[in-house]
Amino acid sequence: MEDNLISGAAGHEMMQDRPLPRHIAIIMDGNGRWAIRHGLPRVLGHREGVKALKPIVKECSRLGIEVLTVYAFSTENWARPAGEVNTLMALLEEFLDSETPELKAQGVSIRTIGDIGQLPVSAQAALARSRRDTANQSKMVLNLALNYGGRDELVRAVNRWLASQPLGGVLPALDVDTLAQHLDTAGLPDPDLLIRSSGEVRLSNFLLWQMAYAEIYITDVLWPDFTPEELQKAIAVFRMRERRFGGHS
Repeated sequence: MEDNLISGAAGHEMMQDRPLPRHIAIIMDGNGRWAIRHGLPRVLGHREGVKALKPIVKECSRLGIEVLTVYAFSTENWARPAGEVNTLMALLEEFLDSETPELKAQGVSIRTIGDIGQLPVSAQAALARSRRDTANQSKMVLNLALNYGGRDELVRAVNRWLASQPLGGVLPALDVDTLAQHLDTAGLPDPDLLIRSSGEVRLSNFLLWQMAYAEIYITDVLWPDFTPEELQKAIAVFRMRERRFGGHS
């Protein structure tokens, strides 16, 4: 299901002339299937998925990617067995506590999108520490989508806008730019490239507004097996594509 790369010197030269994506978004899918394939409990698949994220963050920072947004926990994931949800929350805290110093050293600032207030108190505290400790880093943003759903974000954005309006007056028309300023991603560029691992071909309620003109790259590779080399493949395909944003071909 992966795109075929254009080979040859001409294709390589064309690719080199085109910019890297400013913002990469990743749906990190396939942890459970990876575990089943290896005869392991699903929770170990999630642990391997966390391990796989670390070199991807490092590679994006090395390449000069401005923003990396990863779909870590969706609003729908609460429907999973309680034990699995608890493991995911524990892995989040473990990742933040162990990796924040290294991320800070790499110049990475940690941000979040989603309704973080619904997460366990200990996870909220870990996120607050990591955001505080990396707040002044400016090389790259690592944007963690937690308790995130695209539809939920749009509803919360409209409610934020409504709350900002004076009481009793006639509401002004809500335009595209104003709504964007009230999204969780306000101040960040929209994703240029969406990567989804495990071969699934859907957005799964991820960044529905922001994905309007993102290039989409699907790979059959399960997330724990996704390496910096796989990331490079996705970026190479992105750089080969003509981006017209609704204009003429």
